[in-house]
Amino acid sequence: MTKTRKIINDPVFGFLSIPDGVLFQILQHPYVQRLNRIRQLGLSFFVYPGAMHSRFLHSLGAMHLMHEALASLCEKGVEITEQEATAAMAAILLHDVGHGPFSHVFEEAGMLSNGMSHEDISLMMMYEIRDWFSSSQIALPKERAEASAIMNLAIRIFKDEYEKHFLHQLISSQLDVDRLDYLCRDSFFCGVTEGSVASARILKMMNVKDGHLVVEAKGIYSVEKFLVARRLMYWQVYLHHTSVAAEQLLIKILTRAKQLVNSGVELFASPALRYFLNGAAGENSKFLTHNSELLYWYAALDDSDLLSAIKVWVNSGDKVLSVLCECFANRQLFKGQLLESSLTEEECEALRNEYVARFGVNKADADYFFVEHVSTSNTYSENGEAIGILFKDGSVRDIANASDMLNMETLTYKPQKRYLFKLKTERSKLKIVNYEIFCTTNSHVAWR
Repeated sequence: MTKTRKIINDPVFGFLSIPDGVLFQILQHPYVQRLNRIRQLGLSFFVYPGAMHSRFLHSLGAMHLMHEALASLCEKGVEITEQEATAAMAAILLHDVGHGPFSHVFEEAGMLSNGMSHEDISLMMMYEIRDWFSSSQIALPKERAEASAIMNLAIRIFKDEYEKHFLHQLISSQLDVDRLDYLCRDSFFCGVTEGSVASARILKMMNVKDGHLVVEAKGIYSVEKFLVARRLMYWQVYLHHTSVAAEQLLIKILTRAKQLVNSGVELFASPALRYFLNGAAGENSKFLTHNSELLYWYAALDDSDLLSAIKVWVNSGDKVLSVLCECFANRQLFKGQLLESSLTEEECEALRNEYVARFGVNKADADYFFVEHVSTSNTYSENGEAIGILFKDGSVRDIANASDMLNMETLTYKPQKRYLFKLKTERSKLKIVNYEIFCTTNSHVAWR
């Protein structure tokens, strides 16, 4: 395979180099290019208008940090072959390739059933890319075999089945290049300075001890800053109540649309979205590793499928779907209210009666207009693999024990916020042209 060098200008880390022909070919694959059409932060743009960056950009940044981490480890005498380095970079480049539209919302709305997750889809796509290298005509047979071998190794690293465990830790651990990139990138595009971390210093301080990734003691303050930044970013960005309200609204929209389609109602949808609204993914997911049909339609999905459907569903004949989509399209999101305890059945019934009176729907449908939700996050998991701090005497201690600022109780504390998200009964009177009337009086409109 002809080696190709590609330079990409990244607003966060500057000029990024794609150093290998295999990585360049992966970058060109439609599965990876699809990430250009999926926002990294889902619906956070409702709060931070600058949060429009894509998962593609995040994957590039994570691959760049992986390259920097591996180079630093090699300088310290850690043995990493060229094939291992390329495989590790391929694995991190593809770590998010299975994400659906608007981040995790697609999964939470039950569009993927039988316990399927975006991680399952990512692994499935990695196998497909490996097979693509084997069968494609992009290179000579020997070069195709080398590329397939790299992909096989990338999959083993991704699944933590390779003997050099530290390579998997760089991809998925409590201090990995994935987190380092998304904290720097998301804080940059949101304009939230609290999320900025010293990623370059942390990478330079990384080392390997007994096959495990560690951070040298002189980098402990940078790790502390990383943990604090992650905590602040979760509550200020990822779990911001308005972002969560938008997510819950979108989940209600998709749940309603799926219910209508399954009851025989015809709804506008792209072919890919229709496949999942029909529940075909649930029927086929038990054959996940062999289901090319499922993967085909999933790979055709991105944010635009949902946005275009919502624009049309604003004028749906179903009152519930129409109201929810109009609110989403015009940013009249669910109103969040902090709760001290769960809603009682009497309180839920009062809310149902309110929406029955306001919209003329039945009580079962009134449940679409409110939801109780608990947001929670912890800075550090005591059950997860520890962030090891390497001291000069060769000993390794957990960051929770090594830090003089943070302790295990502080790090593992999981604050919870319980919300009632509900549609405001008095919404702004935004006049939207009725779709049916428009099409009747404008017969030349072909897309009706």
